[in-house]
Amino acid sequence: MLTLYIVRHGETEWNKEGRIQGRLNSSLTENGRQVARLLGERLRDVDFFRVISSPSERTRETTELIIGDRGLLYETADGIMEMDMGPWQGLLMDEIRKRYADQYDCFRNRPEDYLNEEAESFIDMYKRAEKFLSTLLESGDTGNLLVVSHGLFIKSLFLVIKGIPINDFWTIPTVDGASLSVVQIEQGLMKVVLEGDISHVRDKSIG
Repeated sequence: MLTLYIVRHGETEWNKEGRIQGRLNSSLTENGRQVARLLGERLRDVDFFRVISSPSERTRETTELIIGDRGLLYETADGIMEMDMGPWQGLLMDEIRKRYADQYDCFRNRPEDYLNEEAESFIDMYKRAEKFLSTLLESGDTGNLLVVSHGLFIKSLFLVIKGIPINDFWTIPTVDGASLSVVQIEQGLMKVVLEGDISHVRDKSIG
């Protein structure tokens, strides 16, 4: 059996500001770093045979904080990067609503029809998620695999896993920073064991 430990990067400065990141980057907040360290403590006894991170700086830093002093090596994969948001990247949500009102309405209410020639579509991101999972299914690998990615891409993974269509994209909650989801893959079947869990935060009583 292959068990995926899927983690979103820790909270960033732009997350706090409500600013869109996409393929751009923002540094982790101290809270984001602390939660990632706590997740590392939670996962300390899990034996990972492989660790994959998005190449974004915020995911790599999160990965390194989770690994800590365990000496694990990790690889990066472009296929699990965040959705490319094009000209929206770096803008506050209020700015996007004002400047791109029609596109934003489609983005939120008709994701299957959202199209921005300078950005990635939900369909393209969904295909990336399909390809990533298909590769894992075909690999025949067993053991524990840590995957550190991004909020919207992780939502796409769960669409594929649960068989939910793209038009229902927003029915799946976006997972919190440095939260943990666990998916088991066995004989071609995928089972969600844990989704967006942050008990490592609650147990330590930090925000």
